[in-house]
Amino acid sequence: MTDFATALAAFRPVQAAAIEPTELQMRLAGLQARMQRDGVKAVWLDASSSLIYYTGLRLGLSERIHGALVPSSGALIYVSPQFEVPKLRSLLRLDGDVVAWEEHENPYALISAELRAMVAPGAGLALDLATPFVFAAGLMAQIAGPVISAQSMIEAQRQCKSTAEIALMQTAMNASFAVQKAVHAGLRAGISTTEVTDFILAAHVALGLKPLFAAAQFGEATAYPHGVPEPQILQQGDMVLFDMGGTLHGYASDITRTYVFGTPTPRQRQLWELERQAQSAAFAAAQIGVTCGAVDDAARGVLTAAGFGPGYRVPGLPHRTGHGLGLDIHEAPYIVGGNDTPLAAGMCFSIEPMLCVYGECGVRLEDIVYMTQSGPRWFVPPAERLDDPFGNTTT
Repeated sequence: MTDFATALAAFRPVQAAAIEPTELQMRLAGLQARMQRDGVKAVWLDASSSLIYYTGLRLGLSERIHGALVPSSGALIYVSPQFEVPKLRSLLRLDGDVVAWEEHENPYALISAELRAMVAPGAGLALDLATPFVFAAGLMAQIAGPVISAQSMIEAQRQCKSTAEIALMQTAMNASFAVQKAVHAGLRAGISTTEVTDFILAAHVALGLKPLFAAAQFGEATAYPHGVPEPQILQQGDMVLFDMGGTLHGYASDITRTYVFGTPTPRQRQLWELERQAQSAAFAAAQIGVTCGAVDDAARGVLTAAGFGPGYRVPGLPHRTGHGLGLDIHEAPYIVGGNDTPLAAGMCFSIEPMLCVYGECGVRLEDIVYMTQSGPRWFVPPAERLDDPFGNTTT
C-alpha cells in the first residue's frame, strides 16, 4: 500500500506538444471545402471547442459574443468586444482580421455586415453547434440569408482524429491510468470518497494535466451511473468505482475502474465478470464500417442473455455503451442503439456498458479505443480480472 501523499510526490509533469499551426490550417481548409460543397458562405465559431479545433484560440464563454467567422474562401475574421482585442491578439495562433464592437453597439449587426462584405462563394451562415441560443437568435435577427447548423460539417472532421491528436490523447490517458493505479494502491478502510477525489484532482495537476472531473463511489452508491450527492466511507467488501479525466492541450482522458475493496463475494464476481464480457463484446464488434449502433447492440446483448434488461431496463445497462472523446469529454461518435454512423479510422470513443443493480451495486469498466484500419486499439490495457484491474493485455 502506498499513501496518497507519497504517490503525489512521485508524479512529474508529462511532456507533449500542442497541435501545430500547419494542422490547424489543414483543418480550416477541410471545413472550407465542405462549405463550398454545401453552398455555405461562412461558418460562425463561438467560444467553444470547435474554435480551439480550427484556430487554436481558447476563449471563455460569456454574455458577450466572441469568436471567429470562417469564410468559404479567404482569411479568418475574429470578432471581439473592443476591450478584449489586446488580449485576443496575444492569444492568436493563426493570422486573421480582427473586427470589434463597443459596448453600446450591436455585435450581430457587425457580423451581418462582415458577412455581406465577404467575397466568398455560397450564401448564409452556419453556426457552430455550441453557439448559445441568445447569440443564435441575435444573428438570425440580423442576417438576411439562411442561418443553419454547421454540426454535420464540423462533426465530419472532428470525430476522426489525426495522428497528433491521438498522440496527445495517449499521453493524457497514460497519466490518468497512473492515477487510477495510485488510487488502487492507496485505498484504506475508513477513507472517504472526498479524500479520494481530492487526490485524483491533485494528481492530475501534478502530472501536468488540467483536471476535468473526479468521481468516487463506494458500496451501494456504485449502482448509480453519476453517483449520489453524499460522500461515503470505505468499508471492507465494498464495491468501489473511480471515474476520472483531465485535459492536455485541450484533449481529454477518461477512464473508469470498478473493483472490490477486500474479498469479493461470488455475486460481486459474477456481476464484474459479466461487465467485462460486455465490454469485450463491444470491442470485438467495433470494426471499420460497422455502425455505432451495432457496437451498442453487442454489449447489450451480453447483458440481456444473462437475464438483465432488456433494453435500458434496470437491473441492466440504463444508458448508451459509449461516447466519442477529444476536445470535448462527450462528442461524436456516440455508441448508442440506432446510430447508423459507420466506424472509420481515427474515431475515438469509450466502451462502458455499465451494469447497474439499484440497491446493491454497479460495475462500470470504461476504456477508450481509437479506430485503425485493422480494427480498434485500447489506449490503455482494460481490466481482465477483478483481482487485478490493471493487468496487461494484448491490443
